[in-house]
Amino acid sequence: MFEPGKSARSQRMRWFAPRCAVCALGPGSPLCDGCERDFFPAATVRCAICALRLVAPAAVRCGVCLREPPHFDATTSLADYVARVTGMVSALKFGGRLDLADTFARLLAARESARADLVLAVPLSFERGFNQSLEIACRYSRLTGAQLAEHNLLKARDVVPQQSLARDARLRNVRGAFRANGEVRSKRVAVIDDVMTTGSTLNEIAEC
Repeated sequence: MFEPGKSARSQRMRWFAPRCAVCALGPGSPLCDGCERDFFPAATVRCAICALRLVAPAAVRCGVCLREPPHFDATTSLADYVARVTGMVSALKFGGRLDLADTFARLLAARESARADLVLAVPLSFERGFNQSLEIACRYSRLTGAQLAEHNLLKARDVVPQQSLARDARLRNVRGAFRANGEVRSKRVAVIDDVMTTGSTLNEIAEC
């Protein structure tokens, strides 16, 4: 069905314009402006170390990071892990929506205040065709000018997927799972992962 007075070609272009990956309502490549504001708010108050959402605006660190400081210095988080965001992550990981890697990299680059010297991606434990974290890291590297160091972080052994484990089990699961390859000691290093929960993976990588 076409509106009168408009060519069939122009109306086909409108009907088949890319839709937002979150709401599927507004046009988006891959996010509409409304969903980017709603699900990826830059002004969220978070712990400067682990990025846990904080209630008190004056707080800088959460209680856990004050009691047991991790091996990493800071975390940039794009969003809380809510249903709409999990759908985007799944679409990237399992649906091949690489345009979402472009969006995640753009948002990360816009929020990072201190530029990294090296950018690493968390390696996969199991082969899935591509590493979604590496896809984000490649795009982040191009946007920021930081060097992509794809082979400076390697898997020493495969681990059980972290999502299925409790916190203590996650810590044991990743112990000794990574190894550094090459000298990174004097560099400011950014490690990119698609999902961070307890931070045990990132902590093990930072210590390694």
